[in-house]
Amino acid sequence: MTDSSSVKHLVRITNCLQTILDLEPQLEKLEHGHSLLDEFAVLKSFLEKIDKVELSESDVERIETATANFLKELEVPLARKKAQKKLKQRLQ
Repeated sequence: MTDSSSVKHLVRITNCLQTILDLEPQLEKLEHGHSLLDEFAVLKSFLEKIDKVELSESDVERIETATANFLKELEVPLARKKAQKKLKQRLQ
């Protein structure tokens, strides 16, 4: 793998992991979100060491697909929580 490919893979993986980690405050507000937050420590640790991991294109594609699936799974619970918050604000 060329250095250019390695850098591109690193950027893509870092973007996936950071996207997931950026959801942490929203997940804290979900009913079952705390069970996911335990895994965030693992993700943060992995992100700190990602530059030492050899990644293939298939590895990167698999992680990108998993990230997209994870985000899709969270759409409904996060939208529901947002709607509940708006309703609560209207009632106050």
